[in-house]
Amino acid sequence: MQRRVVITGIGMLTPLGNNTSETWEGLINGQSGIDYIKSFDTSDFECKYGGELKNFSENDFVSEKLNRRLDRSSVLALAASKQAIEDAELHIPEYAERTGIALGTGIGGAHLLIDNYEKLQNKGPRRVSPFLITHMLPDTASGLLSIEYGAFGPNLAVTAACATGGTVIGEAFEIIKRDDADIMITGGFEASMQPVYLTAFQSMKALALDDVPSNACKPFDLNRSGFTLSEGATILVIEELSSAIKRKAKIYAEIISSANAADGYDMATPHENGRGISLAIKQSLKKGDLKPAMINYINAHGSGTPINDRVETKAIKSTFGDHAYNLSVSSSKSMTGHMMGATGATEAAIAALVCKEQLIPPTINLQNNDPDCDLDYVPNIAKAKEVNYSMSTSVGLGGHNAAIIFKRWEDHE
Repeated sequence: MQRRVVITGIGMLTPLGNNTSETWEGLINGQSGIDYIKSFDTSDFECKYGGELKNFSENDFVSEKLNRRLDRSSVLALAASKQAIEDAELHIPEYAERTGIALGTGIGGAHLLIDNYEKLQNKGPRRVSPFLITHMLPDTASGLLSIEYGAFGPNLAVTAACATGGTVIGEAFEIIKRDDADIMITGGFEASMQPVYLTAFQSMKALALDDVPSNACKPFDLNRSGFTLSEGATILVIEELSSAIKRKAKIYAEIISSANAADGYDMATPHENGRGISLAIKQSLKKGDLKPAMINYINAHGSGTPINDRVETKAIKSTFGDHAYNLSVSSSKSMTGHMMGATGATEAAIAALVCKEQLIPPTINLQNNDPDCDLDYVPNIAKAKEVNYSMSTSVGLGGHNAAIIFKRWEDHE
C-alpha cells in the first residue's frame, strides 16, 4: 500500500511576519515586506533595500550562550522549526526513531566564517572560535535540532541554490514514502542580509532598482529589472497519513509528488527553452499520476529578472498547453523578496495554504503587461478560486529546478 504524506505543522519567518498567520495575512493583503536596510550601512550601495525580518529577537529562540556560537542562519532555522513543531502539537520523544530532519540552505553559515576570518586577520589565530567548524556547516541546524528534540531518524542537509527549499521538502517526502521515517521536519533557511551578498548580487546586475523599495520587485511586468534580496526560514512538519490521523493532528494539505531536474546549461542563466523547469514539472505530474488540466494554481519562482520570468512562462505554456491559460500563477517574491535557500520552502508552504484557504495571493507591482508573459498572474489583488491541486516551482543558480504538488485536504478522506 502506498504511503501518503500530509503537512501537519508550518513555521514561517519572513519579511512579512514572524509567524505563519502574519505572513499569510500580508500575502493576501498584497503587502510588501521590502524596505530600506537597517542592519548595516548601505551608503556605498546602489541598492539600499531588501527584505529583513522585523522585530525578531534571536534570544527568544536560543540561549545567549548558544547564540554567540551560531550563525544567524541556524538561529532562523531553529526558530521556524520550533514554530512548526508546536503548530503540529508534536511530542518528538514519543516518535524519536521514526522522526527525521532534512533542512536546506543555499549559503549556510558563511557569515560565521567571514567573522572568524576577520578575527584571524586582525587579531591572530587565538581569536578564531573553537566552534567555527561545527557551527558553520550547512547541516549545523539539522544536527542541533536532532540534539534538542531527540529526533533519531534520517538527518541531512540539502543545497540546490535558490531551488533548495522545494528540493529538500521533496527529499523529505521521499524519505517518508520509502518508509525510512513517519515524520520529517523539513524546509529551508537563509540569513542573506549581509553586505557581501548584497554586493555580489549587485555586481551580477540581478537586483531590482526603484526609487520606492516596495515597488522594486515586479515579476512578469514589462519593466521588471530583478529581485530583492531577503532573509527568512520556513519549516514544515510532514507526516505519514496514518500517523497524523492517529495523533489527531490538523492537516493543511497532502503532498502528492515532487521532482527536480537540471538545465545543464549555465551557472547563472536558465536555458532559453526552460528545459530544466519543464522537465521537473513533467516529472512531478507523472509521479503524481496527474493530468496537467488537474492543476489549478502555480506559485511560480517568479524572481522578477527579465529572463527568468519569460523562460518560466514559456516552460509553463509548453508543459500545460492550452490549460496554461486556465491556471492562476502568482509570485510571492513580489512581496517577500528572494530568501535564497528559504524561498522554495516558503513558496511550497504558500501553495499548500492556498489549497487549504481557497484563496490565491497576488503578484503585486504588476502594472504593465509583457507580451512574453501573458498568463493569469493574479495581478495586485488576491483571488478566491477553487484549488484542488497546487504546484510550487523553484529555479536555482547552477541550473537547479524543483516542482512539488499539493492536494486540497478534505476532512472526510
